[in-house]
Amino acid sequence: MARDAPKLKVTLDTYMDEKLSKNPESIDRVIINRDAISAMRRSYGDAGLSEEDVAHDPIEQFTRWLKDAAENSMVVEANGMVLSTVVDNQPMSRSVLLKDVSQRGFTFFTNYESQKGTALEINPNVSLLFPWYPMERQVIIRGVASKISRSESEAYFATRPWSSQIGAWASSQSRPLDSRETLEERYAEFAAKYPEPKNSEASAVPIPPYWGGYLVTPTSIEFWQGRYSRLHDRLRYTRDSNGANWKLERFYP
Repeated sequence: MARDAPKLKVTLDTYMDEKLSKNPESIDRVIINRDAISAMRRSYGDAGLSEEDVAHDPIEQFTRWLKDAAENSMVVEANGMVLSTVVDNQPMSRSVLLKDVSQRGFTFFTNYESQKGTALEINPNVSLLFPWYPMERQVIIRGVASKISRSESEAYFATRPWSSQIGAWASSQSRPLDSRETLEERYAEFAAKYPEPKNSEASAVPIPPYWGGYLVTPTSIEFWQGRYSRLHDRLRYTRDSNGANWKLERFYP
């Protein structure tokens, strides 16, 4: 199986110990203790977020910030988001990728039989968090998840790289795995069953019956901008009772 070469994606521009700033190679010898963790902090900037500057529609405002994040070289994956679910009063969070945004909401794809898929069957209320730390920005979305149509899932699956399509078949997501070798054997098995297309040929890998997309219909969308002295800006759009309009409010940081 082809593997990407490991590489450093994020570097620190400041260090907890002044000596490290002069000799960053020694950072791997630093013991991170409780005092060091307590001392971790950074000062945020002056760039603010005002009611006059944001769009009337939160989806439009989100696409503006998503575009900014995508163009920022320090943001590793602009469409990476933390999906949180709750089952039996127990929260769980995991990172997934946003694959579509529209006036309907926010779409991601997964294995319906995974832990997150099972959780969504029981309780479809979720939160999404976009942590764009290098830009001192966050977007927090609360909403309800529902499966999208099979045709929409099939259309997206057809655009995935062949290796990702095979991976969807090979992984019984969230189930116990006895070894890494078993996973790679399953990958090789499905790769042999659905060979990689040559040149411009279309992939013939079918979508697994247990795989597809979810749409998160938002009930609130909050935009957070870091500010000096921890006086951050928090602007939250909330749907009204009939779901037709959005109310914009500012909250204490």
